[in-house]
Amino acid sequence: MNSEYAFTLPRGLVDSEGNVHREGTMRLATARDEIEPLRSAEVRANEAYLAVLLLARTVTRIGGFTEITPELVEGLYAADFDHLQRLYERINTDGEAVGVVACPACAQQFEVDLTEIEDGRLGE
Repeated sequence: MNSEYAFTLPRGLVDSEGNVHREGTMRLATARDEIEPLRSAEVRANEAYLAVLLLARTVTRIGGFTEITPELVEGLYAADFDHLQRLYERINTDGEAVGVVACPACAQQFEVDLTEIEDGRLGE
């Protein structure tokens, strides 16, 4: 069973030197990952903050960043935050498999839901 999944952010995390970090990994959530943030004062004040804390606990790397804090997650572009939320839901709900593939024409990497592959082929 795969417990860690690679991802590519649509925009990327920009560090203090202007470098863009797009590649990363997220691990499967544990029951503790989902329970502990519910005790947070931030979550009690604003339930939407739960997503920030869940991602900070389960994203294991973004580029060279291996210490993923709530502040780092808060600093992501909205498109990247949404992308990570959707990935979290896919890998932690139905057991769907997510993979990173490369376009044969341009070598651009992107994520696919491997459960949607029919007859061993990806869609057009």
